[in-house]
Amino acid sequence: MDPSSPEELILVERDPSGIAFVTINRPKSLNSLTRPMMVALAGAFRRLDADPAVGAIVLSGRGRSFCSGVDLTAAEEVFKGDVKDDAANPVAQMERCRKPIIGAITGFAVTAGFEIALACDVLVAGRDAKFVDTHTRFGIFPSWGLSQKLSRIIGPNRAREVSLTGMALTAEMAEKWGLVNHVVSNDEGLKKAKDVAAAMLRNNRDMGLRYKSVLNGGFKLDLAHALALEKERAHSYYDGMTKEQFEMMKKFISGRNTKPSSKM
Repeated sequence: MDPSSPEELILVERDPSGIAFVTINRPKSLNSLTRPMMVALAGAFRRLDADPAVGAIVLSGRGRSFCSGVDLTAAEEVFKGDVKDDAANPVAQMERCRKPIIGAITGFAVTAGFEIALACDVLVAGRDAKFVDTHTRFGIFPSWGLSQKLSRIIGPNRAREVSLTGMALTAEMAEKWGLVNHVVSNDEGLKKAKDVAAAMLRNNRDMGLRYKSVLNGGFKLDLAHALALEKERAHSYYDGMTKEQFEMMKKFISGRNTKPSSKM
């Protein structure tokens, strides 16, 4: 097991632009996760969510793999200790994070790594990226959402094939099936993820946070309740605005560059 401290294995860097970079840094073990790493990763997202200087987060793995899942030498410690502990659950903290999370996936995203990728809001994949669910192969019960989220994104029949066979879902197929937003060359993944984050931060940051919240919240509901959620949030937002804020909105809109933005 890697003797490095959790802080060295989960790196956090903040860019002056407002983008934070979180890196799983255990490349010799294909970025497999120990319990201390999970706690550190969960804590990193909790702190970045609370940091007003951070507007978007890019998550990646160092080396040949994004994350190869749980370090099975620590399986009992992880599965018996953390299934119910949201404070040590990086996926739970990512789902609570108000800031948009862009995953830069290179190499393997296996089981827990797959679940962490699914907790991102946007996925950029290198051409050699592969998403693999090995829960059935190793007799591990999913607890970070993979059994429910994947079917809602790629459809139940495809999800059943991926999860019950343990087949590797390539970057090309993941893009075709709607799981991945962009497929780029392996050495361009981080740059593309940063470009997506930067494009988000060029807009109204407060509305970006609100929009992510209503998108993600509505995704969990049927359409009628999701539309009601949007209407409720909209009424609350506009009812709370002062005349001065409406004037600022008008000035902001009139001052925006009218040229069409370049494609990402």
